[in-house]
Amino acid sequence: QVQLVESGGGLVQAGGSLRLSCAASGSIFRINAMGWSRQAPGKQRELVARITSGGYTNYADSVKGRFTISRDNAKDTVYLQMNSLKPEDTAVYYCNVDYSDFSGVVKGSWGQGTQVTVSS
Repeated sequence: QVQLVESGGGLVQAGGSLRLSCAASGSIFRINAMGWSRQAPGKQRELVARITSGGYTNYADSVKGRFTISRDNAKDTVYLQMNSLKPEDTAVYYCNVDYSDFSGVVKGSWGQGTQVTVSS
């Protein structure tokens, strides 16, 4: 079992910043990639940002230049720094991790989600 604990969501005015954190723990041999997705009411879940074990990153076009994903490999933690927030960034943000367990099986896990609300 793998647990993902997210924190850092909240209410912020447009133009403000928030930093999300997600710490992974449990039966993890190696984390291959970590990322953040979001789901707004009435919309499908979309990938926001992803970072591999080698540090390669990719972002949704809508957040490029405003959001930065980073990770602390020693702590199995991924961060999402969100700047210049817009009302359309309002959503539940989910952390996810792609990892290998001690048997070498590649698996994925999702966090419980954290609400981000940006007021205009």
